[in-house]
Amino acid sequence: MFGSRILLLVPHPDDEVVAAAASIGRAKAQGAALFALYLTDGCLSRETMWAWRRGGHARLVARRRSEAERAAAALGLTPIGWATRPARFLWRELPQVHAEIRTAVAAYRPDQIWLPSYEGGNPDHDALNALGQLFVDEVSVLEFAEYNYFGGKAGAQAFPYPNGRETIIALSETEREQKRALLRLYASEQQNLSYVGVERECFRPLGAYDYSRPPHPGTLWYARFQWVPFRHPRVDFTRPAEVSKAICEYLGKSRSLSSSEQSRA
Repeated sequence: MFGSRILLLVPHPDDEVVAAAASIGRAKAQGAALFALYLTDGCLSRETMWAWRRGGHARLVARRRSEAERAAAALGLTPIGWATRPARFLWRELPQVHAEIRTAVAAYRPDQIWLPSYEGGNPDHDALNALGQLFVDEVSVLEFAEYNYFGGKAGAQAFPYPNGRETIIALSETEREQKRALLRLYASEQQNLSYVGVERECFRPLGAYDYSRPPHPGTLWYARFQWVPFRHPRVDFTRPAEVSKAICEYLGKSRSLSSSEQSRA
């Protein structure tokens, strides 16, 4: 089920806990080595923060990093990289993110990659899931359900569309308490973590998706407050069509380049 050398691709510090805290513990118990690559700093950009809070950006980034370091220590993760890009920028910087992942894979030689599912919870999660498709031919890739708004209802730790390949872990009471404690470590994000379930975790081999379409019909989780009539910085006004376009354009270029390289070889 779990690999012996696992690379966690963490779009924002706290996703490792939300998605996979108990799974990390069980993989560690089986003797796995786990490495975490943090692909954003988890905070809004300096410009957005300035418009909203008038300063304090560096302090907030440092606080989130400190929380992530304590969570990694508690989980037994080895952090191997801390990206400085803000949240909401991962999906905009797919070439750079792909290169960072490729470097980590070459350096740490994982036999398994863990990443978030394609479920509309966050555009950074969805874009990272798509990048996972570029590694499935060389390493096992597992996707973990976090949260979604499928059917107009908040859902957590469950895929919108099960395909029969899911593994569902029922957390023991000890694991539930440990996960709650880990979530509390991310004090800077407490207002955004109330949706997180601690009863189970759910993962499966990376599915085949049509990234030209949103993960499910209707409103996505990150778009559920876009009705707000002013550009409040706490609301992500990213349009799902923008994310799909960025993903499809990059996957198309990457696959064309890979095919050209193979033909020359």
